[in-house]
Amino acid sequence: MTTSNTKNPTLILGSSSPFRKEVLSSLMIPFDTFSPDIDETPLSGESPIELVERLAIEKAKEVGRHFKDSLVIGSDQVAMHGDKIVGKPHTHEVAVAQLKEASGKRIDLFTGLALLDTRTGHIQHEVVPFTVHFKHLSDETIERYLVKEQPYNCAGSVKSEGLGVSLFERFDGDDPNALIGLPLIRLISMLEKQGFDLYS
Repeated sequence: MTTSNTKNPTLILGSSSPFRKEVLSSLMIPFDTFSPDIDETPLSGESPIELVERLAIEKAKEVGRHFKDSLVIGSDQVAMHGDKIVGKPHTHEVAVAQLKEASGKRIDLFTGLALLDTRTGHIQHEVVPFTVHFKHLSDETIERYLVKEQPYNCAGSVKSEGLGVSLFERFDGDDPNALIGLPLIRLISMLEKQGFDLYS
């Protein structure tokens, strides 16, 4: 049984994303960050769901090699238009095309989440789905949004933690932070199973 004076293991967020860091900071628990260096190329025949689950596990294990007595969080996310993966646009022209395609439609997000206990090697993992429904977007809206936000390094040309939320009609999902790529409801459940005391 976990007692109130049990010292928590060090928590490591295996990500360089400032948005995941901000989301985890909202729990008001101490953690460190470490960026994993892994090959994220999909395997032959691998589905998007299989991809994000595998990468979340690999990220947690790669970061875990550098830390003892720690709990390591690995996470990876993919965005889908139908059966097509939506990547980062990098250019204005590609961003316009992505948002025109998304207009009035839905994007399905799949977030792989893994929690590795480096003390035992035990790892929990799952994939959390989340769906975003877009408004019907005029060419003017798309252009004004892109000029102001410049989300060219964001999958699907949408910076959902910023002005991108103005493009959405509604969400479907049971863990709103899955939109940012770190589902806190699921993560908290994993931490609690490891005896981590959120209130210490």
